Amino acid sequence: MMGQKAFTYTVNPARIVFASGASLRLAEELDRAGCSRALVLATPFQKTDAEALAARLGDKAAGVFAEAAMHTPVAVTERAMAAFEASGADCTVALGGGSTIGLGKAIAYRNDCTQIVVPTTYAGSEVTPILGQTENGLKTTVRSASILPEVVIYDPDLTLSLPVGMSVTSGLNAMAHAVEGLYAQDRNPVTGLMALEGLRALRDALPVIVANPADAGARAEALYGSWLCGTVLGTVGMALHHKLCHTLGGAFDTPHAETHAILLPHTAAYNEPAARDELAPAAALMGGSLGGGLWDFARSLKAPMSLKDLGLSEADLDRAADIAVKNPYWNPRPVERGAIRALLQDAWSGVRPN
Repeated sequence: MMGQKAFTYTVNPARIVFASGASLRLAEELDRAGCSRALVLATPFQKTDAEALAARLGDKAAGVFAEAAMHTPVAVTERAMAAFEASGADCTVALGGGSTIGLGKAIAYRNDCTQIVVPTTYAGSEVTPILGQTENGLKTTVRSASILPEVVIYDPDLTLSLPVGMSVTSGLNAMAHAVEGLYAQDRNPVTGLMALEGLRALRDALPVIVANPADAGARAEALYGSWLCGTVLGTVGMALHHKLCHTLGGAFDTPHAETHAILLPHTAAYNEPAARDELAPAAALMGGSLGGGLWDFARSLKAPMSLKDLGLSEADLDRAADIAVKNPYWNPRPVERGAIRALLQDAWSGVRPN
């Protein structure tokens, strides 16, 4: 019998520009958005690139703020807000990955300025109305229309120099968004299609990038996949995987993309029995078992495989489990302390999930 379950699908309004060399049209996009003075944001690592971009903008650049940091510390945001006000900027241009994009979102959440994002990794957060920020060792998330960037410029050329290790971990981070989207409480047919296509694109692209980082076609395919996965994350709710990543990142300052990459096979395996129908198409993409297939895939890419390699001690796992079960996100399988502690043990040890 044919039929379709009821669903709600909210389209997040944003202008997406995807093309080789698209970043060279940044000044045009500023004009189109009605902006005249952009504060360019970056991490210290990408400060030189941000300064070069600002130079190309000429008098449309209000300055460069290159202090973006992982997990969007509130203290950094406060300094960026002061720089924004002092510069006379009317918008931000975030050049980089999740840390820089998060800073732009944090500024817009506070002053509702226009955001233009030029992603250089596969994080996918540039198309979500979600901000994760850290203060006093706790990472919290907020969702608001003002957090969603207005313009995203995807230029695959800018990812050609992305180190292979960072390409792998940010790609796996994006894949985590898609996996959670497939069993989200508010999932819908459109985001389901996007999630599967995003997973397929990254599954195909990442091994090629590992073998040949200069492969322009694979770089474009991975960026396309990350856009799809990020769009899924921005449209439906998050579950256990993101709760655990926020717990570890906020309480133990673990690196964002690496944490996602390590936990993904284990959170997928945890939820697979409770969401077998929803995850079956993704499992087929990964060889039949989603958790095991993702673990095998990550290992083949030489991704980080264990939480202990991030500096987390075994003694930290009890505290992490305690935090994770407080105010849990909705999840298809009950979030039980003993089961979460066992999941974290496997992820800490780096063993293949059952």
